[in-house]
Amino acid sequence: MTDRMLADCRRTGVRVALGMGLGIALWMLATPGSAATGGVGLDWNEMLIQLSGGLALFLFGMEQMGESLKVVAGERMRQILGKLTTNRLMGLVTGTLVTAIIQSSSVTTVMLVGFVSANLMSLSQAIGVILGADIGTTITAQIVAFPIKKYALLLVAAGFLMTFGSKKEDIRQYGLLIMGLGLIFFGMAVMSGAMKPLRSYEPFIALMQNVSNPLIGILVSTLFTALVQSSSATMGIVIVLASQGLISLEGGIALALGANIGTCATAGLAAIGKPREAVRVAVAHVTFKVVGVLLIVWFIPPFADLVRNISPAAEHLTGMDRLAADTPRQVANAHTLFNVGIAFLFLPFAGVFARFCEWVVPDRPLTEAEELDARYEPKYLDAVLLDTPALALERAQLEIGRLGDRVNDMYNAFLEPTFAHDTTRLEEIAEMDVDVDMLHARIVTYLGQISSGELARYETDALLRLIQAANQIEHIGDLIETNLVGLGQKLAEDGVAVSDVTADTIRDYHEKVGDALRGSTDALRETDTKLARQVRRMKPEMAEMAQNMVHHSLDHLVVDEPKRLAAYTREMELIANLTRIFRLSRRLAGLVAP
Repeated sequence: MTDRMLADCRRTGVRVALGMGLGIALWMLATPGSAATGGVGLDWNEMLIQLSGGLALFLFGMEQMGESLKVVAGERMRQILGKLTTNRLMGLVTGTLVTAIIQSSSVTTVMLVGFVSANLMSLSQAIGVILGADIGTTITAQIVAFPIKKYALLLVAAGFLMTFGSKKEDIRQYGLLIMGLGLIFFGMAVMSGAMKPLRSYEPFIALMQNVSNPLIGILVSTLFTALVQSSSATMGIVIVLASQGLISLEGGIALALGANIGTCATAGLAAIGKPREAVRVAVAHVTFKVVGVLLIVWFIPPFADLVRNISPAAEHLTGMDRLAADTPRQVANAHTLFNVGIAFLFLPFAGVFARFCEWVVPDRPLTEAEELDARYEPKYLDAVLLDTPALALERAQLEIGRLGDRVNDMYNAFLEPTFAHDTTRLEEIAEMDVDVDMLHARIVTYLGQISSGELARYETDALLRLIQAANQIEHIGDLIETNLVGLGQKLAEDGVAVSDVTADTIRDYHEKVGDALRGSTDALRETDTKLARQVRRMKPEMAEMAQNMVHHSLDHLVVDEPKRLAAYTREMELIANLTRIFRLSRRLAGLVAP
């Protein structure tokens, strides 16, 4: 399965959910006792239309709210992601916040697969973020459990006015967010209305009683969540059933547990074809969920009693009406309590779980072909994140930093072989530019894919800066491969030697230019404005050094040495190309700190 296919999983899941909604309705139509077989008082055609339409509105509202949250909170996500590699507790908080913003623990886990495979964080650190992501995904269930369906169309109207009545991008995005939230509640209201007649339909009540069996409920919910790629969607439907009194709290808890296991499917798909470290992230995610469910499944009745005690109750109601009023909030609370519980249960043992995952998925030596592919393949780019531009741009920035590392390696390696007339080593350095060109092409393609989506203004500006940065780094690589390596080969062919005194002077200048190149690429990768300004301030010093070298070479020109004029010409070419690299490095730093 390709990365692009993985990126489409969530949209495919929405289509599958709609199909399953239709399937459920058709099952009802075929169930004995229906209108077609003698059922009384149920209009199955109308129920089918309402159920399918309500599900479509609910899922579309979730997608729209999530997309708008990404745009509105995208700038903050960069700051949040900076906390990923501090400690386990901060990782837990980070995972919770990021997942609450992007509305998908699956996407957060897929992101962690990339971080761990790229050695940006250890598996032990990733475990804290995974546990936090599982908490963050419960936020949606808490939101949809609020009984404010009667205000749904008011939210849609308010969001519409904000979106189409304002020219400010921020207000428009907040409007889309509110409209998405309104569509979620409106879709739930439509589904609730469709399901209300089922409260007195005996075959359906019998089916829901079967769902109260923990094993059946967990299995059904696991399969459904794995298909739709979203535990939030599953929980929304469970809460709709609860709002009509069609399931008990015990049945809702079983379905919630299944949703927690089913959401591991995306992480498993994301790990296919990835390094062993990435597979361990998926194994950790599955282990937490399965072990957590196995621990709680035997205690569902007392767990349900605990949830009832901490949840609000409509004591003025009785029977099914009270069940319909109380159960939605109780199911949402149970979902949250379960994930918070396993997070604090497993977090102290993150190191133990990391070692367990390493035992389950041991390292294996890479073949020569795999090592070669690793040189060319990006470490940080992931198509799954294209729907979250803030995260995708963050990863592209890291990949450009990796591109800069490769160019720095080329730069640091070329000078001594040039002085030593080592043409074999110079050819090897020239070959390094193949890696640079291929990685540059992958980065530019990825940035192009990001640009095809809807971007906020700051994201567009960041995208343009990253494209410029990638192009400038690649241009420096071309200068080294074509000009500097070519210059070294000419020196060897002509038998021209650089004097020891001149070589030492050039080494000093080369080292300073290298400091600027390394500083600018590090500043770009880490968004370090202080480091970028240091590079920018090097201009007077570098100009003075270049001028001194020119005077030195002119003074040395009159020395009676063989091929002195040819040596002078090559030295001037070398100094000029080093100066060009400094200027490009300084321009690169200017993209970070203008």
